Order: sequence, then structure tokens, then C-alpha cells
Amino acid sequence: MTARIVKVGGNRAEDMGWIREVAQGLAASTTPTILVHGGGKEVSDLQRALGIEPEWSDGLRVTTPRVLEVVRMVLSGAVNKRWAAALLDAGVDALGVSGEDGGLLTGEISRGGAIGRTGEVTRVRTELLRGWLAAGLTPVISPLTRGPDGGGLNVNADDAAAGIAAALGAAELLFVSDVPGVKAGGAWAYALDGVAVDALMESGEAAGGMRPKLRAALRARGEGVGRVRIGDVGMLTDERAGTRIGNLEETAHAG
Repeated sequence: MTARIVKVGGNRAEDMGWIREVAQGLAASTTPTILVHGGGKEVSDLQRALGIEPEWSDGLRVTTPRVLEVVRMVLSGAVNKRWAAALLDAGVDALGVSGEDGGLLTGEISRGGAIGRTGEVTRVRTELLRGWLAAGLTPVISPLTRGPDGGGLNVNADDAAAGIAAALGAAELLFVSDVPGVKAGGAWAYALDGVAVDALMESGEAAGGMRPKLRAALRARGEGVGRVRIGDVGMLTDERAGTRIGNLEETAHAG
């Protein structure tokens, strides 16, 4: 079964109008879809409310055991159920789950534990995902992941989406947010290859959360995902929308 992975997040991730727009775009499609969501701003807001100032390392959240509990409450709780409810309201038969549930995602701790319980996906129970898709369900996945010691890991949602897409051999991976694509030289790029992506990160033009997104996009392409795009909700219905991440030949063809 050919599946599409859609990762959602960004500055409008709490905007119910935008969430409904995404849900309606998914409802209009007949392609079996898996939705992976972030929710970093809400995690940071709750951290601060609890007196924990967020810390970052190259775009990734430093995750102490206490911060992990905050991440779990926000992403696997409020945010996951908000997205599942919005899809159900739009007529999509959605199933909200965490990567920890059923060992759907398992992983390892990143950077030898230098940034705490932050991790990366090493295994995906694709049989669960394929079974849900075959039943007509749309999985809505919080990127919390089960670690090698049985404890939870905070995995960046972009990385989780890339790992899921690669494991399934997905036809397409879309990174959907509130921006129409990736800026290169001050303009929105139609397509970027690996060399161009590296240059954007080295120059600092690609900063903050865009850095892990671009790394995840390149990883997905390198691991066999058919097509990867970064952009806004228009990508759900327009195949030319967003910035396409590909190899040199694909970029030359696209341009």
C-alpha cells in the first residue's frame, strides 16, 4: 500500500482555523495518510509555567527527565487529541497514538545523552501502521518514542516523520507548516539539492527549527522516500507547492 506521511507543526500549530484547514485538505485526499505532529511552542509554554526555561542545542530541545514528562503531557495528550478530533470532525477516521504505544517507535538516545532524553528513531513497527491504514484509519502520531531502557525519548517530530516514511518506503513526505517553503538567497526556493541545503545551513540562512527539518528531509530522500517537500497546507492539494528536496538531477529537472 502506497502511503503519504504528513508532518504538521510551526507557528500556527495552535490555531484551530489552520488545524481545520489541514484536516479538510486531508479529508479531500484519497491517499492513505499518516499524520505526525509537533507542538514545541506549547511544550515551551508549559515548561516556563512550571519554572523550567527551555534549552536548545542545534535546534533540538534539551530533555531532562522532568522536561520529558512535560513533552509527554503536551504532545501525547492535548496536542495529539486535538489533531485527532479535528480530523474526525472533517470526516477522517483518525486514530490518535503515541510512538510509545505498542512500541510503535523505538529509538536510541542522541549524542550519548549530552542533551538528556532526546533521541532518534531506530525501529518502526510498520505492521501496525499498515494494519491501521488497511482498516481505513488515519494514524495521528505523537513522536514520543520508547528508548532502549524502556523509558521515553523526546524525538523531534521532523525526525520521527522521516523515520516512519523511510521505514514504510512512503511515496511522499510533506513537512507542513505556515510558510510556503524554504528560503534561499532571500527568495522561496522551488527545489533544493543536498549541496544547496548544506550551504543554507553553513551560511546560517537556515536556522532554528528549519535545520532539523532540512536534515530530516535529506535523510528521508537518502533512505528511499519517493518525494519530499517543505511548505504550507497548499501542498496537500497542489503537487507543485512547497520546496522540493531532491538530488541534483531532480532539482535540475524541476527548475
